Amino acid sequence: MIKKIYQVAIGIAVCLGFVACNCNQATSNENKSRSSYQIKVTTPPRPAGQTDVLNLTTPKMDTVRVGIIGLGMRGHSAVERYMHVPGAKVTAICDIRPEMVEKAQQVIEKAGHKRVAQYTGDENAWKALCERKDVDLVYIVTDWKHHVPMALYAMEHGKHVAIEVPAALDMEQIWALINMSEKKRLHCMMLENCVYDYFEITTLNMAQQGLLGEVIHGEGSYIHNLDDFWTEYWNNWRLDYNAKNRGDIYPTHGIGPVCQALNIHRGDKMNYLVSFDTHAFRGKEVYKRVMGKEDPNFQNGDLTVTMIKTEKGKTIQIQHDVVTPRPYSRMYQLTGTNGFANKYPIEGYLIQPESIAKDEVPNHENLSTHSFMPEEAKKAMMEKYKPRILRELETKAKEVGGHGGMDFIMDYRLIYCLRNGLPLDMDVYDLAEWCCLAPLSKLSLENGSAPVEIPDFTRGAWNKQKGYKHAFAN
Repeated sequence: MIKKIYQVAIGIAVCLGFVACNCNQATSNENKSRSSYQIKVTTPPRPAGQTDVLNLTTPKMDTVRVGIIGLGMRGHSAVERYMHVPGAKVTAICDIRPEMVEKAQQVIEKAGHKRVAQYTGDENAWKALCERKDVDLVYIVTDWKHHVPMALYAMEHGKHVAIEVPAALDMEQIWALINMSEKKRLHCMMLENCVYDYFEITTLNMAQQGLLGEVIHGEGSYIHNLDDFWTEYWNNWRLDYNAKNRGDIYPTHGIGPVCQALNIHRGDKMNYLVSFDTHAFRGKEVYKRVMGKEDPNFQNGDLTVTMIKTEKGKTIQIQHDVVTPRPYSRMYQLTGTNGFANKYPIEGYLIQPESIAKDEVPNHENLSTHSFMPEEAKKAMMEKYKPRILRELETKAKEVGGHGGMDFIMDYRLIYCLRNGLPLDMDVYDLAEWCCLAPLSKLSLENGSAPVEIPDFTRGAWNKQKGYKHAFAN
């Protein structure tokens, strides 16, 4: 009997050892094995003679001369903000609608400036703006389908470009922007304002200071019922785009701040994604109400969820929902080995009490390991870890406005970096990584939620820079 028990014990030990061995082997071979079931996405070779534009710098400018294309909702407010950005001068404006151009000219005059060159009345009028010699930066705020043609033409004519979100809609467009930016050695930045939200940028600083430990998971979203806004888009282009396209078609607000905290293409990279979506239950109803007709082939699911795995074994979850009656949310969560940050619906932090000095926050003894820290402690932590950008710009940003001021900070930082010959806060590879979720989530959904490879848009340079950072002149 004893001999039999001994033999069973040995067998169990051998089995456990075998399982452990296989688990370790599976872990070490994860990147190799996943290639057998992933949908591969082509990475075109870099054109001969080109190199990456990581940390790209260009000659300093005393004044950045700006041409703005698109003067609707976002474009008109951009003209207003640029009247307050030091070192920026709007020299040309363009919109297909003459009345929008006139409204922008009135904003410029009200700010005490002379009227600027204007282009309107024709779908190709913007080309003349891009060709002007007194324009250094073309600021593109049009409907989505015009973003890439305008940006490519502007860079061909020697202009830096800043493009409203999403900058590109498919992989062909994404690679075209990368190649042109690398060819011309010009900045191509996406205007992602949410990375400058006060909570997000302060939490980023906390993460960079190690307060959250190792950040291992992030969440983001664009959850915004657009019932009050659909008809404000010229020719109903945005609702029409939802009708014709499946997937997370507007991912950048959610994924941008998370990617910065996870140092994507600055020490880590996104490897693959898997997407799921619901049927278009309410989307079809919204389309019928707004457009006055049915679309039985309405493509965009009411809710799309995308999961992402990184090279360093971290995870990201992104959601898109613009039709259901959910409260506005960008979700924004960071989970670290030593702390947790959350913006919606409760803005707060949970940080291991032993990681915070007793004199660092009031009522340290009330800090918990299973609930958010008290509001006064949160405020103390946010004040202590307020980043330099906010210390310098928060008051002015709140005065100028634009989504609470984060739009002004975005514009200020873009001009500041161009004037000082510094790398921009967001480069063309950020643009690519954040925009690629749209076409790649669609590819996953159309193949039964299969895993889809996410290309390395830096083409091998994703680990060259160690950690995300903002550049300063001094």
